[in-house]
Amino acid sequence: MSTPGSLESLTRAVEAMHNCKAQHASAGLVHEMMDGKTVWKGNVEIFTLSGHPKADKAFAWAYRDENGEVEYLAVLSVPPINSPREAVQAAIASGAQK
Repeated sequence: MSTPGSLESLTRAVEAMHNCKAQHASAGLVHEMMDGKTVWKGNVEIFTLSGHPKADKAFAWAYRDENGEVEYLAVLSVPPINSPREAVQAAIASGAQK
């Protein structure tokens, strides 16, 4: 059984969210700051996708919400999002990552 935030869980989340196959490729550490304060810091997993009509990559991570529940985010690599950092910035800007 996979643990929350494990690669297995993230792979399943990417596949479910974007209705395609995902394979882990690598990871990148993102440390996003705003007004001198850390707003998010952690690993963002990079997946190659097959069967998605618009993207060949996705960036995914897990975090705990205000209630302590594990949430998954998977952001497609479509312009202007081309890096793990840009994926985190887009999630923060959209309100998806709190």
